[in-house]
Amino acid sequence: MGQKIEFNRPDGGRCGGYYAEAGKGRPSVIVIQEWWGLNDQICGVADRFARAGYNALAPDLYKGRVTGEPDEANHLMSGLDFPGATHQDVRGAAMHLAASGSKVGVMGFCMGGALTIAAAVHVPEVSAAVSFYGIPPAELADPVNIKIPFQGHFANQDDWCTPAAVDALEKAMKGAGLAPDIHRYDAAHGFFNERRGDVYNASLADQAWQRMQAFLQRHLG
Repeated sequence: MGQKIEFNRPDGGRCGGYYAEAGKGRPSVIVIQEWWGLNDQICGVADRFARAGYNALAPDLYKGRVTGEPDEANHLMSGLDFPGATHQDVRGAAMHLAASGSKVGVMGFCMGGALTIAAAVHVPEVSAAVSFYGIPPAELADPVNIKIPFQGHFANQDDWCTPAAVDALEKAMKGAGLAPDIHRYDAAHGFFNERRGDVYNASLADQAWQRMQAFLQRHLG
């Protein structure tokens, strides 16, 4: 449904990505990859957003590299320049989408969920953010500095983005006077990914999708 494109970064460089178009004037969403890379599953999420009426752009943060092996995925994620990905690749995607005049949201999974929060803090073109089981280190982005509507979806069986970390996130944001829309699921990390039969939970993934759609409709139109 979508296509591979390139867009400009603020520093004058170029970034590739997968773009699925819903139509001119429609609101837009940046879809940020998991640590596996810009694979078919993430492109499928962008296509799903387009079918729901959103122009969707998934930036290719690994520059064409994709893996299905956890060790290699960890290596790729560990080698990623997170500030550069936030301020250049993700912001470039936001600027590209915002050029149409529509509001832009950002969402992502795992590593992409952490970068979603970073974008919510650092990317001024973004109007709403939805993170799936991802929280960045405070030195990259402190969630208390989010000034836009934020929704989070987290798994109770998660040894990376742990329930304790989610509790701390919610407490800190509420303590700063913010109103995060936090949802917890009795599922494992990655429960939204239909390509991962070991953790995918169809009913909870659908529930999360419906909640996200309602949230984005309220804040992006």
